[in-house]
Amino acid sequence: MKQSKRYIAITGGIGSGKSTVAHIIEELGYPVFSADAVARGIYDDPFVRKELCTRFPSCMNAGNLDRAALAEIVFTDATALQTLDAITHPVIMRRLWDLMEAVQSDSMLVFAEVPLLLEGGYENTFDGVIVVRRPLEQRIQAVTRRDGLTREQVLARIKNQFDYEKNSLLGHTVIDNDGNMAALHTAVRQVVYALEAQSEK
Repeated sequence: MKQSKRYIAITGGIGSGKSTVAHIIEELGYPVFSADAVARGIYDDPFVRKELCTRFPSCMNAGNLDRAALAEIVFTDATALQTLDAITHPVIMRRLWDLMEAVQSDSMLVFAEVPLLLEGGYENTFDGVIVVRRPLEQRIQAVTRRDGLTREQVLARIKNQFDYEKNSLLGHTVIDNDGNMAALHTAVRQVVYALEAQSEK
């Protein structure tokens, strides 16, 4: 007897390759959503904008948010980052779940890429978690190329994220990404098909 749909989160540190894993899963035919895609319009939300005006007035210019100024503050001040996350994360996750639960698909699995899943304590809201890990230097190189950031800027972002090397990942499925795309595709297929088999029991 088939179970109801299972919701699986994909997460990992900046530059780990979680978006690549999400894309591979999408290519396999499964519905995949992105918290980052949801977050792109989050600053237009009336509640979020009002809170930002109150908490980060120096980042507002004639009612418009200076995103670069906000990023400069939150990635150098852990308390400011926590404040921003407390404002935005609940709104992002509510919108993400609305999308996931509304999807029309024959698949028993629905995936969502959630970069700050463990930081926000949202892992238990999902039926399973895939963690993508990658060596630190590869992560730094990937992000500097992709985003044009300096090494110091990337390290500042990593410092503010969940430490996937030191903290326990017990109970989660780990995919190690060393940059070998063929190996990554194989690992992703194995994980997804194992999840599918569990869902069909």
